[in-house]
Amino acid sequence: MEDESIKDAIKKRYGKVAEGASCCSEASCCGSGTVEDAITRDLYTEAETTAIPARALQASAGCANPVALAELRPGEVVLDLGSGGGIDVLLSAKRVGPTGKVYGLDMTDEMLAVARQSQKTAGVENVEFLKGEIEQIPLPDGSVDVIISNCVINLSTDKDRVFREAFRVLKAGGRLAIADIVLTKALPDPLSRYFALWTGCISGALFVDEYKARLAAAGFAEPEVEIVRTYSEADAEGFLPADLRQQLGREGISALVGSFVSAFVRAPKAAQSAPSTPNRTN
Repeated sequence: MEDESIKDAIKKRYGKVAEGASCCSEASCCGSGTVEDAITRDLYTEAETTAIPARALQASAGCANPVALAELRPGEVVLDLGSGGGIDVLLSAKRVGPTGKVYGLDMTDEMLAVARQSQKTAGVENVEFLKGEIEQIPLPDGSVDVIISNCVINLSTDKDRVFREAFRVLKAGGRLAIADIVLTKALPDPLSRYFALWTGCISGALFVDEYKARLAAAGFAEPEVEIVRTYSEADAEGFLPADLRQQLGREGISALVGSFVSAFVRAPKAAQSAPSTPNRTN
C-alpha cells in the first residue's frame, strides 16, 4: 500500500467518525458513525466524562486512557498527537489548570471541527487545536512538557519521523506518555496490507521490542511498554468488517486477536539532551 493511499483512507474513516459525532446534541446523541467496539469502549471513568461534551465523547476512537498514564501536573504544556474529537485534550486541560496549556494536533478537518466546537461548549480556554501531521509537528523545539497520544502513532507510515519530532518538541526532562496498539505476534502477510485493519489501528502496529528500539534511536531514555488490554474472538465481532470475518474464519480470527494488544508507552527525554536532528525532507 502506498503511504498517501493509507493517509487518505485514514482521513476518510475518521472523517466519518467525526460526522457521526457532529449530529450529537448535549441532551442526546444519535450515535451514527460512532466508533464503539472492544478496542475503544470503557476507556474513561464516569467522573472523567461527566463534563465532556457529547460530541467529543462520540468522536473518541482511542485504545486506552493516556491522560491517566501521563500524571499531568498544574502548569505543564501538553501536546496530544492525533487529538481527534478532543476528549484527551479537554481532560488534560483540567489537570494542568489555568497556568498550563494543551495543544491538540490532528490532520482531519472534520475532527478538528468537532474538537473546536467541544472546546467552545465546555468553555475551556487553555487549549489550542492545530491542523497538521504528527510527522511534522508545527511547534518549536523544546516547547512541550508532555506528549500524549491515543492509538494514533500506529497509523503513521513513518513512525521514526514521528518519534524524532516528538523528541524535538519536548523540553529536556519532558516525557512521552502514550497509548497505542502493539503487536505480540506477526500478522499474516495478507492482513498486514488490509486497509480496514490499518485504519483500524492494527496492521500498522509495531512489535513491543521494536517500539522501544525506535524510541531509543530517536533519543528517548529507557522506553517502557506496559500491556493493558488483550482481546478475544468475541471482541473481533465489533472491530472486524463482516467480509473479513468471513474470509478469516474462526481459526484466522483467533490468530489475529492473539497478535495485538493495547499498551501504555512511557519514554522520558533526559534532562540534559543533545539536540535532535529532525528529518526535514518534505
